[in-house]
Amino acid sequence: MDDNTKPVANPNIVLREEFDDWALLFDPDTGDTFTLDPVSVFIWKRLDGTHTLADLHREITENCDEVPGEAPAQIRTFVETLLERGLAGIELKTE
Repeated sequence: MDDNTKPVANPNIVLREEFDDWALLFDPDTGDTFTLDPVSVFIWKRLDGTHTLADLHREITENCDEVPGEAPAQIRTFVETLLERGLAGIELKTE
């Protein structure tokens, strides 16, 4: 997966936001849940197939304080985890 990859959230997954800016992803097909911290929620809401990994990093840098240098790798790892769990996919190019 490179910086131009455009992840897209699985439309069957339910996002439940909690009062403390954390959230849960719920897969109604399996009953599985996945916890998201506030930055992960920020990323999840942008998984629409139009934002690249580089776009996500840029938006985090613009909107969050104290973004670590390893943020691009952390974003990639988070998205890869979502892909492995079936919570997201990759937007395929159509020409």
